[in-house]
Amino acid sequence: MNIITKIEVQKKNKERVNIYIDNEYSFSLSAELVYKENLKINEKVDIEKITFISKEDNYIKCKNAALRIIERSYKSEKELKDKLLLKGYDNLTIDKTVDFLREYNLLNDISYVKMYVKDKSKLQGKKKIKYDLIKKGISDNLIEKEISNIDEENEKEIAYNMVLKKYNILSKRETDKYKLSQKLYRFLLSKGYDHDVVSNVVKRVMNTEEIY
Repeated sequence: MNIITKIEVQKKNKERVNIYIDNEYSFSLSAELVYKENLKINEKVDIEKITFISKEDNYIKCKNAALRIIERSYKSEKELKDKLLLKGYDNLTIDKTVDFLREYNLLNDISYVKMYVKDKSKLQGKKKIKYDLIKKGISDNLIEKEISNIDEENEKEIAYNMVLKKYNILSKRETDKYKLSQKLYRFLLSKGYDHDVVSNVVKRVMNTEEIY
């Protein structure tokens, strides 16, 4: 049985401590876990306990990393998992972290989709919003439910104002109305608006029903 001979707070990170066993550095842990496990100098430790403590410490680090990520910007579950995997955390630890965040409603794909659609619908059409949400791991049913709440007339007005600004820029160097209308058409398609919306607003901007 080995004995903890020293517990030293790290100089660069006050939230972590170095554990010395039999007068030699052994491993580092979060100060939170040291307090939680009531680790003390002169306490005997065994391999099983060290293994358990290391897993718990890894979970705490993963949890803190996840909290920092979602503090910067809202994320879907898939996005968060991908980022944690890139940081080197294992799937079991990540799943445990995600369960914790779900329990405290810090990670919620339903809320995520609502915020995402509300935000992106000011700049993009339904098609692009749906495509991007699929890449973020959101289910089709959840996407369709939220996208269906986008007001069609409001979507057209947003697209109209967007293409009007583009028209004012392009018309200064493009005099051919047909070419100009096609550029506007492609511009809105690239923003994810469907053909009906694009056709409608481009015709309004060009002030003709005969372009197409």
